[in-house]
Amino acid sequence: MKTRLLGGIVALVLAVVGSLLLVSYVQGAEARAQKDLAPVEVLVVQAQVPEGADLEKVRAATQVKTLPAASVPNGALKNLDGQDGKVTSVALMPGEVVLGGRLVEPSSLAAPGSVPVPEGMQEVSVQLDAQRVVGGRLSAGDTVGIVLMAEGTDGAQTAQQVFHQVLVTSVQRAESKSTNGTAEQQDPTAKANTQLPTGAFIVTFARTDIDAAKIAFAAKYGDLWLTKEPATATVSGPLVIKNAELFR
Repeated sequence: MKTRLLGGIVALVLAVVGSLLLVSYVQGAEARAQKDLAPVEVLVVQAQVPEGADLEKVRAATQVKTLPAASVPNGALKNLDGQDGKVTSVALMPGEVVLGGRLVEPSSLAAPGSVPVPEGMQEVSVQLDAQRVVGGRLSAGDTVGIVLMAEGTDGAQTAQQVFHQVLVTSVQRAESKSTNGTAEQQDPTAKANTQLPTGAFIVTFARTDIDAAKIAFAAKYGDLWLTKEPATATVSGPLVIKNAELFR
């Protein structure tokens, strides 16, 4: 009799505990579901934004929308506060949420050994030998002057430094063969300043479309020469050099 009574009590206790656990689980599931459905404000792309676009373009192409928390990925942005100076690392497509990881510093988009192209400019490349590129001592980020040489309308050979403060976005050259194992060869700066360069260089500039056409024309039908022209260099007025001007 006592055994039956004890068994009944245990069964009753187990039933109560089971019911409490079931109620607790259901309540927890409802809470989790409500949390997932909680509205969250995020930036959503309305019109396609190209790679490298600045914040103004991103701001113009996005809108704050309310979405369920469960559908919002990690890193989603509610606004563009604190993103000053950044650009898009990839193209943003309509309907996607703007992620903080897709806004980066402009310098991170540049290929190794190059610098970003200023907005509104194009890149144009020319192939030159070492003496025309300051002995090969140019690197991405330098600014140069460009001397264009061609035959004038009177048939005389002419030269003029037409462009100033031209940004060099990259400099490419073939790898030189090692001649010895000295420490100087391990120092790129020493090597660039003391070793006689061989082979051609491909120098790429950032210029407007009109200037790029002039540079391409000169490289094809005339000639050009570069000067290393930092921001502190003195720039004189434009002068067309002919034979007579050489001795003035």
